[in-house]
Amino acid sequence: MSEEKRQHLEFIHNTINRLSDKSIQIKALTITLTAGLLAVYASTPKIFLIYITIPQVLFFWLLDGYYLQQERKFRGIYNDVSGVTSTRTVLSYEMPTQHYKEGKYSFLACFFSISKLLFFGSMIVILGFTIYALKSGCNL
Repeated sequence: MSEEKRQHLEFIHNTINRLSDKSIQIKALTITLTAGLLAVYASTPKIFLIYITIPQVLFFWLLDGYYLQQERKFRGIYNDVSGVTSTRTVLSYEMPTQHYKEGKYSFLACFFSISKLLFFGSMIVILGFTIYALKSGCNL
């Protein structure tokens, strides 16, 4: 493998790592903000505090789906440059994410990926059950 190709792969790999780190930070921030809003609700029981957690979780779900989409695109570029796949020819130091659009690279595929559904979907379901229980008079 040439030095140029190795360095190109390293650049792509570093980008993938940064995107992956951002995804982890988004999940941590989602948990922190949701827990914070629920803690404020516990001290001053106003149900709107629980209602505003759902759009917040949805926003971070969208953002995390975008980061996963970008990460998958760069993985596709990495595979093409390294020769694992041969779907496209990628020039030296080129990172053509615009060529990776369909299938697993689409935003909807990333947004509804199993890992995103389990993490963010379960948070929304739990918040929905909490709102339902509070509105129906259950003492939580």
